[in-house]
Formats: sequence, structure tokens, C-alpha cells
Amino acid sequence: MQAVVFEGAGGNEVVHLRERPDPVPQGTEVVVAVRHAGLNPADVLQRRGHYPAPPGSPTDIPGLEVAGEVVVVGERVRRWQPGDRVFGIVGGGGLASRVLVEESNLAAVPAALDDAEAAAVPEAFLTAHDALRTQAGLRPGEWVVVQGATGGVGTAALQVAAACGARTIGVTRSAEGRDLIASLGAEPVDDFDVVEQVRGVTGGAGADVVVELVGAPKVPADLEMLATGGRIVVVGVGAGSKVEIPLLALMGRRARLIGTVLRARPVPEKAAVVAAFEREVLPHLADGRVHPIVDTIYPADAVHDA
Repeated sequence: MQAVVFEGAGGNEVVHLRERPDPVPQGTEVVVAVRHAGLNPADVLQRRGHYPAPPGSPTDIPGLEVAGEVVVVGERVRRWQPGDRVFGIVGGGGLASRVLVEESNLAAVPAALDDAEAAAVPEAFLTAHDALRTQAGLRPGEWVVVQGATGGVGTAALQVAAACGARTIGVTRSAEGRDLIASLGAEPVDDFDVVEQVRGVTGGAGADVVVELVGAPKVPADLEMLATGGRIVVVGVGAGSKVEIPLLALMGRRARLIGTVLRARPVPEKAAVVAAFEREVLPHLADGRVHPIVDTIYPADAVHDA
């Protein structure tokens, strides 16, 4: 098979397209012929040497989400058979022509999605749904604010929250971002005076849930805009991971600060995330109520451009 390989840590000079042996499934593993794979910030961090693959995943082949066709199954696989059209998450190895995936970490691709769209779903929508529903316990009618709302997980979070009956606000710095957020049915607010704007949009109530995708610099404002009993779910820390938190404000609001990560979870926990996604999000992907946003598609031999 062909695979994108990191030979060391650094910039584009460590990224190569190499031939590797085809994977062989064991037990409950499935080999998927990859039609499209998603590229995520985590892959860039791994290339720089900052985010290693979890145990059991390829250490030098990036890629956390794939869409394609089942070609070979392990002897204990019961759910899938060759020819099935699937998408799913892996701890690494997705940027290859074939990849091993646990059967429980796959889902059937709705007919409404093409392969490129399908590849843009797993990491973003599984992360968003898990953060909102499982970690934050989002309820219908609550206000959700998404910091970093125009990225993959951000746009997924706005859509998933709305599909769950929540009211949504997206934070952005640009006119283009405002247009994108509005197109997803959310209220766009500017980054520079976000607390006042959120208070205004919510009629003074504040946010019940804040999905934090930017990192440490935004957390003080997240706490300030939070409603009593609100929850902040930290999913991304690209802008920094250390912050001083005013505990009296956290206590006074009876608030919760929750951290979450998907990639390093064991297979059974990922299986539970996928199962919840299948119950609550997959039907909306099938009927078009939620949809992935594909930015650019690159062939494998143009990986340096991506």
C-alpha cells in the first residue's frame, strides 16, 4: 500500500509518500480501502513531534479519520463484510491506501454523502457530539457558545448542538466567519467583546455550555460569559494550554470545567462514542440536517501542499 510517512519530526521535509506492506486484520479488525482521509491539526502537531500516536497505532503514518470500502475482515468481525461503505476513526495510519480499523470504530456512510464528505465527518462530528452530549450533558433549549466556531469541530459543534435542540452562538474574528456561522443557523458574535455580545444574545442569561476549541487565552472569557450551572468543555489548546482560573468565579457559578480528548481513548470507549454518534447524529447526516464542510481536496502525492 501507499502511505504518507513522517520520517522524523519537523516541517514538510520529513513528509514522504512510501510503499508499506498491506495490513492484515486480526480478531475484530477490519481493513478499509481508503478513498478519502481527513487531515487534522493533530496530524500537523504529530509531524512537529508534539502529539505522538497512542499505543497500538502506527507511529509514523498520520491520519485520524477515513472513508472507504471494507476489503478484508478479521475472523471475529460480525458487523461488516467486504464491499461495505464505511467511515471511522483511527489512532493513526489513516493517510494510506489501506488502514486497519476496529469494527466498533466504524459506521455506515449515508447514501447522501460522497466519499470526500464522509471523510470529513468522523473526527469532527464524533468529537463535537461527545463533548456536547456526553461530557457537557447538553439539554434542549440551552445556549451553546463555540469558541473557534469556523473550524471542522467548530462547525460540527454548531450543527450538532442545534440538532439536539440547543440555541447556538459562534465566535469569530472575520466577516467570512460570520457568514459561515450564520449559514449554519447560529448567531455570530465578534471575538473582541464576546462576553457582552453573548450576554446580549442570551438576554443576560449567559451560556449554558461553552465548547473551547482555541485554548487557554479564551478560558477567562468563557467563565465570565457562563450561566449559573454552566459547563466549559475544553477540546482544543492550540493557542496555549496554561491559564490562571479565578476559582471564586467558578464556585459562584457552580460551574464545571471539563477537559476531553478522543484520540488516546481505548477501543471500548471509542466504540461507545461511535454508538452514540450513530444514534443521535447519523440520522441527521442522512437527511441533510447536518453536513460536513470540505475545504480542499488534495491527491496523496500533493500532501506537502495540504
